[in-house]
Amino acid sequence: MGKQCAFIGLGVMGYPMAGHLRNAGHKVKVFNRTQEKAEKWSKEYSGSYAETPAEAAEDADFVMVCVGNDDDVRSVFYGDNGLLAKLKPGALVIDHTTASAELARELDKAVKEKQAEFLDAPVSGGQAGAENGVLTAMVGGTQQSFDAADELFKCYAKTRQLMGPAGSGQLAKMVNQICIAGVLQGLSEGLQFARKVGLDPHKLVAAISQGAAGSWQMENRYKTMWESHYEHGFAVDWMRKDLKIALAEAERQGVSLPATALIDQFYADVQKMGGSRWDTSSLLARLEK
Repeated sequence: MGKQCAFIGLGVMGYPMAGHLRNAGHKVKVFNRTQEKAEKWSKEYSGSYAETPAEAAEDADFVMVCVGNDDDVRSVFYGDNGLLAKLKPGALVIDHTTASAELARELDKAVKEKQAEFLDAPVSGGQAGAENGVLTAMVGGTQQSFDAADELFKCYAKTRQLMGPAGSGQLAKMVNQICIAGVLQGLSEGLQFARKVGLDPHKLVAAISQGAAGSWQMENRYKTMWESHYEHGFAVDWMRKDLKIALAEAERQGVSLPATALIDQFYADVQKMGGSRWDTSSLLARLEK
């Protein structure tokens, strides 16, 4: 039997994620800051839409949120029109936004004060992963809440992992972004070197991708990088937002992230080149400028 769900935030990730829920037979009421998109989604998926986050959450047993940053999350949680205003006892709120661990702990407390439960569950896999329903969800919260949400997670997340208490999902996502940044910088330098010395990129990747140098980024991004095609994928602006969160948490924890801090500045250079919306693999464009 389908669950009663609310989905708040219909960006490039949230729109298809909410669609997968509806296609799986769940009842879904959506809210989006731009109502035209909510109306479009409702027609496409035979769902319904609300005019406020509070209205979306009012009858929902599960409330999913996927917006931009900490401030955006707070704007849909708090206030007379925020989801907390009408959240019913026993509901489960799942925040898929990539945000700070600090915010996740704050929201966990606020939701529990409403006799409801909370999970922070940022996702990885980008727009393609959302559209194909094969995202990875890194989750913070209780085992009981994680188990209750798994039927919904599996609609759009191929991999789901409970990392620990509230905030742990966000911490895991920080590690994910730190690792991606390092891999992409190394891949960019490697491909630039290959071009300079005259290697065939296809033969090169066929030779090295099955060994220790191999990565998802190498297999899925080397062709577009070689062709200087960056109008796709996870935007540089979003990556800088995520790295800012990771660097702030590292400073709070007394952890040094020198390579991450440097690559963040490389992404700032890409933004100055007009690449704010380019894919994160555009680090190569900076080297070839």
